[in-house]
Amino acid sequence: MMLRVLEPELMEDDAQVQAYAAADFSQENQGFVDLFREYFPEFSEGHVLDLGCGPGDIPIRLACAVPGCRITAIDASSPMIRLAEDRVRQAGLSDRITFRCERFQDLAGANMADAAMSNSLLHHVPNPLQFWHKLRVAVKPGSPVLVMDLLRPESPEEAQAIVDRYASGAPDILRRDFYNSLLAAFTEDEISAQLAQMNLTRLIIDVPDDRHWVVGGIIH
Repeated sequence: MMLRVLEPELMEDDAQVQAYAAADFSQENQGFVDLFREYFPEFSEGHVLDLGCGPGDIPIRLACAVPGCRITAIDASSPMIRLAEDRVRQAGLSDRITFRCERFQDLAGANMADAAMSNSLLHHVPNPLQFWHKLRVAVKPGSPVLVMDLLRPESPEEAQAIVDRYASGAPDILRRDFYNSLLAAFTEDEISAQLAQMNLTRLIIDVPDDRHWVVGGIIH
């Protein structure tokens, strides 16, 4: 099994941010929101925390899908936050979606949210246990959480094959980032071990395809 290769924790290069923002992730992002609603059909209102919100597309989609929720979206990349704020203003959702530019590790407070979600943040994190700890502390007991990220392949060659399969027409900068992110991602066994170490074994792990894992459930 290929060892994990860390990549930069923050996405702050303007060219990188603009390429990411211009890419069409609508299908993937809507799929994540649909999955949240599938996992938690009874969640209809409350405060949702989004860790690693990027350019803000997922918070916007969730706000539209769950009109009774308000969202605090966190990202440590200031260019991403500026882009996200512009998009939320254009969507007319500034009264329900608030952005904070800070590292999730520095997020103060406990039991602040009624639900939490995170898509494609964990592979940027050097110490994944910090993420699971913050997730558990930040939400109230009984809160739904949904986390999704990339699945590390067994070899660099397999990682390149996945990039070629799913991003053949993407700009070079996105293909490079996708490849590096796959190398920085975790395996299903590693995620399972992290959850066990943090006493989060009631959360369920699923591997829906050849490049993602999903963790969902209720935080007790």
